[in-house]
Amino acid sequence: MRMTPVDAAKKILDTLLGHLGFHVNIEIEDSEEGPCLQMTTTEAEFIVGKEGERLDDLQYLVNRVLKKHFPKAARVRVDCQHFRAIQEDKLSEEVRGVAERVKSTGKTFTMRPLNAYYRRLVHNALIDHPEVESVSPEGEERLKRIIIRPKSATTPQEGEA
Repeated sequence: MRMTPVDAAKKILDTLLGHLGFHVNIEIEDSEEGPCLQMTTTEAEFIVGKEGERLDDLQYLVNRVLKKHFPKAARVRVDCQHFRAIQEDKLSEEVRGVAERVKSTGKTFTMRPLNAYYRRLVHNALIDHPEVESVSPEGEERLKRIIIRPKSATTPQEGEA
């Protein structure tokens, strides 16, 4: 019997964590973003890391190894005890509050540095907002700050003055 890419991703994650001395239970969940490897463990704080950076690293490694064996495999998310879902809910609530503040004061707001995935969530949350927009600065940094501003506060583009 041939292994599916998601089963292979689960095995890759389990092997990686096993070599690092972690004991985890991994369940495969379907989500809007595709398959998710959801871990439960008594050592979650060590696997998640501060702000989830270790989860990001594990997800990156799992997907790199998976793509080597299954080049057309869908990207797999890696989560631990629903950390990502909790963070996404907190971020959505924060963005709604910031949008209301920007709307009522007319002043721009700069958010804390976010990775690409969370920046995309912020942009998507505000894409249809009638009065507020989000802008990401250019650059190659992994973590960037998003500017949330009133739509009337647009600045001239390069070449315009």
